[in-house]
Amino acid sequence: MKILIIDRDTMFSNLLASKMRAAGHEVFETTIKNDGIEQIDEKKIDAVYFDPSPMADPRGILLHVRRMVHTFPYLVLLSKEMTAQEAIKAGCHAVLAKPIDPQALDQSLGNAERMVDLMTRIGDESYDFPSGGGVISKSAFNQLFRSAIDRVGRYGETSQVLFIGIPNYDDIKLDDGKYAADYAVSKLAQNLVRLRRQSDILGQTDVHEYALLLQRPQTESESIDAAKRFTAALDELSDITSNGVTDLNIDVRLVDIPTGALEFEHRHRIAAQGKLSAG
Repeated sequence: MKILIIDRDTMFSNLLASKMRAAGHEVFETTIKNDGIEQIDEKKIDAVYFDPSPMADPRGILLHVRRMVHTFPYLVLLSKEMTAQEAIKAGCHAVLAKPIDPQALDQSLGNAERMVDLMTRIGDESYDFPSGGGVISKSAFNQLFRSAIDRVGRYGETSQVLFIGIPNYDDIKLDDGKYAADYAVSKLAQNLVRLRRQSDILGQTDVHEYALLLQRPQTESESIDAAKRFTAALDELSDITSNGVTDLNIDVRLVDIPTGALEFEHRHRIAAQGKLSAG
């Protein structure tokens, strides 16, 4: 990722930058907020780690970023006192406490990469998938996805996205043919439409991936329970593969909005019908 650090404490900024560079990221530093905001568009920054000091409230710099910047960077508040909930309510994606805990930094960078990848991939307008059969298009899902990110900050709402896909789609296509690969994707979509609740918004986000936007859960465990429910149901599928020889993998991942934290992950393998027929 391209990361920008905005902090008047150059000693801290240098230390943070060195750790980020060691993790393979390209890092820019500045002590001047206005200069940093100009760099976001100019250098196509993916993530911004900033300390609003001497201002106690980060909203001023965040409003400036929203007005001046045309991209949608991942924003991390650097703070000694502010909680994650307070930072998100102010409009950030996450908070990183000072002084830096190496494990917390690794987790923060991982979450940032995941969220930046999702925003880039889902927001890519160069390709789309049509709406139909209970599944909305990628472009429509992107609008709701961006709106959910915004509503978390504005209204303190909670949202998660449950991604369910076939990661070895290309292997199936290569070994068993395009029909077999597309058949598996089609059957997956049919089962997801059947399994989802009426309130869940289902969209196609890739050739082999679908996503459910889970908004305003009533309890802390509701989204994880939903992920487990889908996992259990998908583990029972037997009609999703055609008569090929390549086993099918189904990945289920629950991602928190707006932090990008991975809250649940499961992979299930379904044996190919061709193998079963061959004994």
